Amino acid sequence: MAQNFRNYLKRNTGTVAVDLLGGAVGSSTYDCIVSLRLANTTTSTITVEVYITDTDNFYLIKNCPIVSGGSLELMDGGSKVVLQDGQQLFGKSDTASSLDTIVSVVDQIST
Repeated sequence: MAQNFRNYLKRNTGTVAVDLLGGAVGSSTYDCIVSLRLANTTTSTITVEVYITDTDNFYLIKNCPIVSGGSLELMDGGSKVVLQDGQQLFGKSDTASSLDTIVSVVDQIST
């Protein structure tokens, strides 16, 4: 069975949480996050958070500093996170227009 790999890019995220997948988790499907990179595009340290929403917020990382010009890979060592129908992935920074994100997923791994 062929797999659909997708990249979702967000640029200049700031203090308002944004949907990092743009609502891409479809009805009656599961998506698997295989890579999640956060990059600080400013000249000072920022603090970031990434969470999944369902009936509440479930944090993958919270209040994590990233130094100027640095990046953070949240998915390492072969780890993966499965998103179910209706769940969303959000990210934000404590500084305006400071965070770029790249999320790689396997789209619709099962129905």
